[in-house]
Order: sequence, then C-alpha cells, then structure tokens
Amino acid sequence: MPHLTSTTTTTGTGIRTALGVPGYAHPLVAPAQWAELTRPGTPLDWVVLNVAAGPGSRPDPHCLGAAARLRAAGVRILGHLDLTYGARPFGDLLSDAHRHLDWYRVDGFFLDRCPAERTALPEVRRAITALRAIGDTAHVVLGHGRHPHPGYAENADQLVTFRGPWSDYRWSQAAEWTADYPPDRFCHFVHGVPLGHLDEALRIARWQGAATIYFTDRTGGGRSDPWETMPGYWDDIVSRVETGVSE
Repeated sequence: MPHLTSTTTTTGTGIRTALGVPGYAHPLVAPAQWAELTRPGTPLDWVVLNVAAGPGSRPDPHCLGAAARLRAAGVRILGHLDLTYGARPFGDLLSDAHRHLDWYRVDGFFLDRCPAERTALPEVRRAITALRAIGDTAHVVLGHGRHPHPGYAENADQLVTFRGPWSDYRWSQAAEWTADYPPDRFCHFVHGVPLGHLDEALRIARWQGAATIYFTDRTGGGRSDPWETMPGYWDDIVSRVETGVSE
C-alpha cells in the first residue's frame, strides 16, 4: 500500500499520538459528548470551540460552561476562526479572535478553511502574527485539509494536511517536504473509518508522520457534519491512542 512504501513517511517508533477534536455540536445539544472530553487521562492535544461559525455575537452560557470544564481538566481549547480560503476581512478575523479570548479564554486558534497556495502565504502569516500579538502563547493550527505550500509550516504550530473520507485516506501519501518536520506539526482528520480499519488508520498516520489525529466512523453527506458527533467507537480509539497499540 502507498503509505507503507512512500519515502516521505517515518516509522511509528517514538511518535506520541494524541487526539485533536475538530469541534462537536453545541454543548446544549451534545452535553454528554463535551463532558466525555474532560475524563481524566483522555489523550487530547486540543479541542476546537466553535460557537456559531466562530465565537458568536455574545457570550454563550452553555459554551462558557463547557470551556470552563475543559480548562479545569487541563484541556487546551482552540477558538474556531473561518478564513474562508483567504476571503475573510482581516479586521473581522481579529474581532472574532478577541471575542474568543475575552469570553472563552481560549489557548489558541483553529484557522479553518485556510488557503494552501503560496500566493496566500503573506496574508496568512500576517494573521498569525496578529493572533500571537493578542495572545502571546496562542497555539495556532491551520486547517488546510490538504498539503499546503511548505512555507506555511514555518509559521504555524500545526497544519491539518488531510481532512476527508477513509476511502481517500487509506491510499494517501505524505508530501515529501513533511519529512523535514517532526510529527507534532501535522494533523489528520478522517471520517467514515470502520472500526475494523481503525488500527490500519492509526498506522497510516504514524507512517506519514502525523501525531495529532481524529478518526470517526461518522460520515459526511448532505447537511450532516461528520465531526459534530462523537465516534461510535470513542472508547476504542482512546484506548488505542493511550497505549500506542498500533506502533
């Protein structure tokens, strides 16, 4: 299979895998799922808080409570910011970032729908610089969903280099330039992963050098969002990531 033969992959030995949660449905709709994220020992890298395509227009009491519980559990929270592939006005982006910080005391930002082209790099770099100016310890994740121009890796803490279905992921390959960076710089989000292929999916992530992952058996299509609902095999994936069973 390609992920086993690609020269751009790394061995799984020594890679610490953790879960990056793209963001569940609103805590009012999915309280049990948000509560599960505070369970002691859950191997979480971070959780994205997306109130209403961003921080919303006013503090949301349910999201305030969920964020407070995550903080108390020591979980890193990232505020969702939509770059709309470079079309988002810079001022609007900063306003949303300030709301995330002021209301929910986030630890960083997830820049969703981030452009991947070299031409957009200066503007994304400008945004990251501004975000770190208002939150000096901000952890910044760029949600490209594919391999971007390698210059993006010099500016953000992490890049999402795959977001899509299992049918594509199982034959995917890492870009050659990713071998120059440690695994904790890359994230993979994969939906539609059957339980019987969960170990294989974890092996692919480790071979491709992605230390932050989120795999789910939920599928997209129509108006459904595969990331809004916790995987049906949540306990299984937590156990496998905790123990490194596929290494």
